[in-house]
Amino acid sequence: MTFIKLVTKPEESPVYICPAINVTHKEETVTLDATAAEAERSSCDMGFHIFFFVPNVIGYIRILLVLIAWILYSDPRSFVPLYVLSIILDGVDGWAARRLQQTSRFGAWLDVVIDNLGRGMIWNMLYEWGWLVSSVEWCVFVCNHNARGAQWKNSFTESPVWVRAVMAKGFKTPLGILTIAGLHVLPVWLYGYQYEVLSQTLFVPNWLQILGILVLTAGRLLSFAVEMWCIVTHLRFLIDEEEEKKN
Repeated sequence: MTFIKLVTKPEESPVYICPAINVTHKEETVTLDATAAEAERSSCDMGFHIFFFVPNVIGYIRILLVLIAWILYSDPRSFVPLYVLSIILDGVDGWAARRLQQTSRFGAWLDVVIDNLGRGMIWNMLYEWGWLVSSVEWCVFVCNHNARGAQWKNSFTESPVWVRAVMAKGFKTPLGILTIAGLHVLPVWLYGYQYEVLSQTLFVPNWLQILGILVLTAGRLLSFAVEMWCIVTHLRFLIDEEEEKKN
C-alpha cells in the first residue's frame, strides 16, 4: 500500500495518511502541503463512515432478520413477523437516509441486495423452481446498477411508455404500486396461503386468498416484463459497446 507523507515543517517528523484513490505511485513517497493532506484525510475518513450511516445500520439489521427468518422458516408465528419487519424497515431506511441526509451509492446498493436476498430466500423455500425468480432479479440488479448506477429508478427516460408508467414518481402510481405489491407481497402471501396463516390466523376467506394471489401475480408479471426489458436493453448496450470497440 502506498502512503502519502505529510511534511508540515522540515524539522518535524512526517505524518503518514491513507492515499487518495487517484494516487498511482507504487513505491514512491508523495509529499503534499498541509491543506491537500488534510483534504485527503477527510476523504478517507468519510469513506469509512459511510458504513455506519443510520440507514446502512438498519440494512445490517434487516440482513440479520432475514437470516433468522430463514432459520425459523417452518414456524409461521416467527417467520412472518420477522420477514414483514424486514420489509417495513426497507421503507424506514429510505426515510432515514433522506431525513438525515445520509444517502450514498453504497446504501442504494445495499438496499437492493437485501431485498433480493430476502425475496430469493422465500422463493427458494416455497418452490423448487423459485431459484428462477431469484435469478432474474439478480440479473436485473447487475444490469441496472452496472449501467445506470445508484439512481436507477430515475434513469429510465428513454424507456417505452409502459415502463415509464411503472417507474414514474418512484413507483408511486397505480401501476407502480401494483408492481411493487407483486414483487414484495406475493411471496409472503403465497407463504401465508401455503402454511394456512391467511385462513387460520388472519381468517381470510378462501375466495379472497385466491383473488389476492391473482392480483399480486398480475403485479409480479408486470414486474417481470419490466425486468426482461432491462435485461434486453443491457444486452444491446453490451453488443453496441463491442461494435464501437471494433470500429
